[in-house]
Amino acid sequence: MISEVFITCAVTGGGNGPQHSPHVPVTPAQIANSAIEAARAGAAQVHIHVRDPETGQGSREPALYREVVQLIRKSNVNPVINLTTGMGCALVMGGPESPLPPAAGTDMAGAAERLLHIDELRPEICTLDCGTLNYGTRDELIVVNTPATVCAMAARLQKLGVRPELEVFDTGDLVLAHDLIKKGLIDDPPLIQLCMGIPYGAPGDPTTLLALVHQLPPRAVYSTFSIGRMQLPYVALAPLLGANVRVGLEDNIYLSRGRLATNAELVQRAVEILDRIGVRVMSPDEVREKLGLKVHA
Repeated sequence: MISEVFITCAVTGGGNGPQHSPHVPVTPAQIANSAIEAARAGAAQVHIHVRDPETGQGSREPALYREVVQLIRKSNVNPVINLTTGMGCALVMGGPESPLPPAAGTDMAGAAERLLHIDELRPEICTLDCGTLNYGTRDELIVVNTPATVCAMAARLQKLGVRPELEVFDTGDLVLAHDLIKKGLIDDPPLIQLCMGIPYGAPGDPTTLLALVHQLPPRAVYSTFSIGRMQLPYVALAPLLGANVRVGLEDNIYLSRGRLATNAELVQRAVEILDRIGVRVMSPDEVREKLGLKVHA
């Protein structure tokens, strides 16, 4: 067990949208405001996706990221900003008997294009998915991250001085994470997130989580979360296994059964849970020092 952790708030993903909860932020101003509220509630780090303001669907438009990041940086809070690079790897197959050509919803981009907003905005952290996954929210959807693409993205991030958070969805992803470290593409300490409960990825049970923890690289600083109703129980479980905490509307929209949450409320509940079990919540500057992050102007 560790006695202090940092909380990451995953503010809005590309999945659950305003049709599922009115609290899911969509516009850049809404996303930034929700991130700021989460930081005030105790999140040291805010993980940012953006959405098309017209459709509410996930986007990788750099201008949208620019507006969100500028609003957060101009605020009176100073969370560690963590931008996703997980867009641009969605392959929707045509079906069992006619897999090609790819179907509507496919969005495949090269390594450089997926990092355009990172090149411009230079957040302290960005995510880097470590594998390919049959993504269970849609039968024919594959999230594609080849080893060559992941290595190319890691090399560019190292040159930019942006720390990658390696996203691990299953055991094979950790094999690639170890390879990235062996190739010298990841600076110490490696930052890893164990993503549990995503359909066709690692299930959210403690036994599977323990197996992943036992395969982590030496000196890794790691977090874990599980989606849906297991999100808040994982807040209590994570520090018992040496992990930091993630909550937020990207992964779960409920505070309790039938009670829709805001990001700030989920962070507040996480702080309460951690306080009750004697775990101290770290500040953004403590996280920066712990991870040796580079703050870019």
